Amino acid sequence: MTRKIKTAGVQLAPTPDRDRNLAKAGMLAEVAAGEGAKIIALPQLFSLPWFPATIDRKNMALAEDLESGPTSVFLRETAARLGTVLIGSIFEEDRGSYFNTAIVAGPDGLIGRYRKVHVPQIPLWEERAYFSPGDLGFPVFDTPFGRIGVLLCWDIFFPEAFRILALKGAEMVFALTASAFDHSHRKWERAISAAAHANGFFVFRVNRVGQSDKQEFYGKSFCCGPDGEMLDEPSGASEGVVMAEAALSEVASVRNEWVFLKDRRPGAYTEITEAQE
Repeated sequence: MTRKIKTAGVQLAPTPDRDRNLAKAGMLAEVAAGEGAKIIALPQLFSLPWFPATIDRKNMALAEDLESGPTSVFLRETAARLGTVLIGSIFEEDRGSYFNTAIVAGPDGLIGRYRKVHVPQIPLWEERAYFSPGDLGFPVFDTPFGRIGVLLCWDIFFPEAFRILALKGAEMVFALTASAFDHSHRKWERAISAAAHANGFFVFRVNRVGQSDKQEFYGKSFCCGPDGEMLDEPSGASEGVVMAEAALSEVASVRNEWVFLKDRRPGAYTEITEAQE
């Protein structure tokens, strides 16, 4: 049986006004649901301007609680209202610790969360000044529409993360990003296409758009199939909804042809974990 699911990525240009960002995200999520999307993903930290471009301790006030924070509440309430799965990341504060946390909300409430593991510290992405590395591993979420994983931006360049999600049974991974400078987009496309093929699942990259300080986020959201090929050309750089229909039944058929998971030799890989940082 062919299992097809419509999914959507929402491209946003966040402003300093969180309420305005949430209202716009809700409107675009409603458009996506109206087009039949059952799983809708928003870019990394979609409700906030790109504050990690600089180090400023005042930005810590932007953090929110998982249960009562405005972005978290928005994700849960919007998913319930639309009858969809809605994915977005928040600046989470948890008992004095801070994380870049992806929330997966469904029609019946919170399904789960993932905390970004690979946290960069590079010019204009000063994320270690704000976020601790995630401590929840790489979970796979059983949703009403399929088994999914979530990665956040820099995570994409670490194949171990994708492989763990594949071994746990993910059929589709949503990669929420905040990538700027158009000249770099092909590096992200190559990494995601390779990960989709090496693991035999769908990967949907959802990126921010708009100007923020010295960065211009370029969008170009796209979805790759389990053979590593894009389902369509990457989108443009404007706000809007990017649709992708994923035939999840292709995951098993591609993995039966490209037997990378079967031919793994974990005993030969011990040097990865033995290596010193």
